[in-house]
Amino acid sequence: MSEEEPQAESGTKVDGETQTGDEMLPREPAPDFRSGFVAIIGRPNVGKSTLLNQILDEKVTIVSNKAQTTRHQIRGVLTTEQHQLVFVDTPGISKARTELGVKLNETAREAYGDCDVACLVIDGRSGFGRGDAFLAESLDPAKSVVIVNKIDGLPKEKVLEQLAATAPLDFSAYFPVSAWTGRGVEDLVTHLASCLPHGPLWYPSDVVTDVPEAFVVAELVREQLLHATEEEVPHSIATRVVEWEWPRIKVEILVERDSQKGIVIGKGGSMLKSVGTSVRKQLPRGVYLELVVRVEKNWQHDRGLIEHLGY
Repeated sequence: MSEEEPQAESGTKVDGETQTGDEMLPREPAPDFRSGFVAIIGRPNVGKSTLLNQILDEKVTIVSNKAQTTRHQIRGVLTTEQHQLVFVDTPGISKARTELGVKLNETAREAYGDCDVACLVIDGRSGFGRGDAFLAESLDPAKSVVIVNKIDGLPKEKVLEQLAATAPLDFSAYFPVSAWTGRGVEDLVTHLASCLPHGPLWYPSDVVTDVPEAFVVAELVREQLLHATEEEVPHSIATRVVEWEWPRIKVEILVERDSQKGIVIGKGGSMLKSVGTSVRKQLPRGVYLELVVRVEKNWQHDRGLIEHLGY
């Protein structure tokens, strides 16, 4: 079953064109220029990807309220005249029940091993729990900060209570923020920049992310499916671009069971049509998008296939 139809203009770049706005940024950094890598880690659904998108003021990673939304290390780059911060968004770390879960935890832990600063993001609404404490044990307090996210709507007393709960970690700094509204994010970025060593431009000053264009499109398809499906279906979905002949793009959607295939296609192809329409709104005008669904039984438990899919 496929869904295809040209569409409308949008803001996601997939054709290789880059809007630079480069005039204000350094081509050769000054001697006191600071640069480095900042890992964003935490349990699932604490708002890591939303925070990264807010910092960059651009969507570089998909978001949803489902666990395992982020399955890769996603790099986002913020460059000013004084510094370049390379943020590494990571999968949420949780108890692994499949080979995919094991692989995602490994991916997250690898990310912060070599970073200059680690940001432990905590959900301010649910509070500091055992899972957060477990993650904190693996971090170097001297180069780690606590971010209490989702403070929008929380009374000041509750925010202070959550910050106090994390104080025994003895991390270098603590920041209450709202990744959704941007509250507190500017102060956080200023602090993170000050923690970086003097260094070079790791990326050209007009680069915002290093993820491949095909990866972006596949992730946009998966994001829409995460929003549209319930129960076990979201975890069983993988997406990948199998054909790219601009402006024609073919995305394959993998599921684990025939029943899930029916859900993803929808009655008369309604689900695929809705997903395709939503994705094309985020792509340049004239893209011809084809979506196909294939059953790959129990792919989440097949280590070889998981790695073949790029996880």
